[in-house]
Amino acid sequence: MIISALRGGSGKTILSIGVIGAWKQQGKTVIPFKKGPDYIDAGWLALAAGQPCYNLDSFLLNQSQLLKSYIRHATPLGISVVEGNRGLYDGIDMKGSTSTAELSKLLGLPVVLCLDCTKSTRTMAAVLLGCLHFDADVSIQGVVLNRVAGSRHEQILRSSIEHHCGIPVIGAIPAMDSPFPERHMGLVPTPEHEWAAGSVNAVSGVVKACLDLDRLEAIAHQALPIKAPVYPSIERAEPVSVEKPRIGIIRDSAFQFYYPENIEALTLEGAELVFLSPLVQQHLPDLDALYIGGGFPETHARILAENTCFRSELKHLAEAGLPIYAECGGLMYLGKEIVLEDAAYPMVGVLPVVFGLSPKPKGHGYTIVTVDGKNPFYPEGMEIRGHEFHYSWVASFEETADCRLVFSMKRGTGFLNHRDGVCYKNILATYTHIHASGTPEWARALVQKAVEFRSMKAAS
Repeated sequence: MIISALRGGSGKTILSIGVIGAWKQQGKTVIPFKKGPDYIDAGWLALAAGQPCYNLDSFLLNQSQLLKSYIRHATPLGISVVEGNRGLYDGIDMKGSTSTAELSKLLGLPVVLCLDCTKSTRTMAAVLLGCLHFDADVSIQGVVLNRVAGSRHEQILRSSIEHHCGIPVIGAIPAMDSPFPERHMGLVPTPEHEWAAGSVNAVSGVVKACLDLDRLEAIAHQALPIKAPVYPSIERAEPVSVEKPRIGIIRDSAFQFYYPENIEALTLEGAELVFLSPLVQQHLPDLDALYIGGGFPETHARILAENTCFRSELKHLAEAGLPIYAECGGLMYLGKEIVLEDAAYPMVGVLPVVFGLSPKPKGHGYTIVTVDGKNPFYPEGMEIRGHEFHYSWVASFEETADCRLVFSMKRGTGFLNHRDGVCYKNILATYTHIHASGTPEWARALVQKAVEFRSMKAAS
């Protein structure tokens, strides 16, 4: 089933975490999915389920890719829970393209709406009635009342909705302080929150006490059978190499934004993955390539700056031609320094960029880029769909023949002057995040470059 809402901030993420956690405590297998480009909520859903959360994004993936991903990861032995994003019918255009509603129709999934009932009673029935009639093909099968002020408030809401809309109220959650810490991007990521498991247990307990979980499960069983995709099948080619080149992935509380599909894609292409962290390691292991995802290097700037040995070794390898692919936070780490209010913190220094930090987003939303310059990973002329969400900005950068921007922005903000993709030697660093299922060329190219670097090392 899909858990959606009328707008962002209605509490659907916490409800989804609680439902998944409660079912897991009952011994059920729950497969979490997140609609839209999101790492943080997906991390919490994965923690609640005890297994990876996969992203279903109809902008980053075409319908064939999206269906294949869902079919591959869902299991008939468990319950698939998809958390929507924004409001149910919100998309990138008037038609609602990329909306949660369109995803529900594509996958044949029933929808449960999380309604923020703050200072509202009978009007919620009118709003819900509008949602029911807006698109009759969307199967809204139940609602959860959230932020309810008391028993009288709940009773008016429940009777109004069930009488006027004919939709069951699955439960009512009282207004309460959230057990989840928040930051400018929403919830604080699980790796930074030492009480993460306790927060999940707390909200799971609230859900068990306030919701009819059996009735909710019955709604999930109303999902329609998935029909085999009618799109042309694209079979995966043989892995790039059977030699298993070693690709490092910096993954810790500073760099944590990775789609599990991206990690899996590198493995499927034949790579051996080595996870490492400049927060705890002084030296780099033997690597043939490196992938640095997004995150919050600014909140760990002092520790990253103080690890001079790791920074020095990484810069040396980069200058020697180590293939490196970096996204957002990884881009910042490869720059000269990050300037915060208290000080300027030196980073790796392989890219001639100084980053500042803004109190408001500098880039937020989907991106479309055209590759218009030579680089290690993508052919010129290729169009890439991705997303960006960053508060950092470029304080100084001087493009040279050796260090150049190779993406032009068709949609989004990018790095600077409507361009993105900083390329230097075998490095490509960008604000644009990609999803490996929607950009299958990425993993194959990174592994191929790792194989080439490995052969160069062996020959030298």
